[in-house]
Amino acid sequence: MKAIICNEWCKPEDLKILEVENPVLNSDSVRIEVEAAGVNFPDVLIIQGKYQYKPAFPFSPGSEVAGTVIETGEKVSDIKVGDRVMSVTGHGAFAEQICIEASKVTIIPENLDFITAAGMSLTYGTSSYALFQRALIKENDFVLIHGSTGGVGLSALEISKAMGAKVIATAGTDEKLEIAKEYGADYCINYTKNEFKEKVKDITNSKGADIIYDPVGGDVFEQSLRCIAWDGRLLVIGFASGTIAKAPTNLPLLKNCSIVGVFWGAWRERNPLGHNENMEIILKWWQEKKIKPHTSKVFKLEDTKDALYALMNREVIGKAVIKIKS
Repeated sequence: MKAIICNEWCKPEDLKILEVENPVLNSDSVRIEVEAAGVNFPDVLIIQGKYQYKPAFPFSPGSEVAGTVIETGEKVSDIKVGDRVMSVTGHGAFAEQICIEASKVTIIPENLDFITAAGMSLTYGTSSYALFQRALIKENDFVLIHGSTGGVGLSALEISKAMGAKVIATAGTDEKLEIAKEYGADYCINYTKNEFKEKVKDITNSKGADIIYDPVGGDVFEQSLRCIAWDGRLLVIGFASGTIAKAPTNLPLLKNCSIVGVFWGAWRERNPLGHNENMEIILKWWQEKKIKPHTSKVFKLEDTKDALYALMNREVIGKAVIKIKS
């Protein structure tokens, strides 16, 4: 099969597309013929050795797939050959085949196309866990979402609206904020024009945001602590800015707020049933048209480096996807 291979820590342009042996199927796994693979920020980090998880060389990057089951292990009973599925993989998705534990696979509706499905598992998985289990979101909460038109940001916006929350979206351009408005944001802030903390206070009548969803880190994090509500929850999603913030701990004390880590990947490993239950809700909302996953760029396998650079350069609205099967 063809696969994108990483032989050493490298930049996107150093990745190779090679013919390699098919992956080995375990008794509790399924073999998926990959139709499409989502592109995510961890894919950029993992090839450089900057992610918390470091696979052994050689490996194929790519952390989520959609495709068709073509073989099942002898212990698998709830997934069958021919099922259309999506899954988070950790790595290995940028390839024509992948073998995944059956417990980590989600069957998708017949009317959900593979390109859309390939971009759903990681973003909606992360945001549903962050908002449902970690933030305990409820109707009428004020939710401040940074990077609101990125993959996880846009999914967080949709989930928040589906739950009846009021969303304050931030982004770096007015064009991106127009997308956030289309997806239901109640208030929009261009953070390049001024500090957002005062605007958040104005919007919330000085109360502050009940939930802050932060995949950016850096200076954004401290500003967020200064506009959070009493008993608020600041969700640490990631560090797209490249800077890990240091919290002045007097602020959580004065605001009686919580800084809440969201390590969704580790939670999913420990609680695959919980993840599957979250994804059932997401797929139900998709059927009901409460959410509308947005894919702005589709690449071929041989153009994987371009897909990764599009993400690094913040050119992607919603998701970028690599179409594996022609």
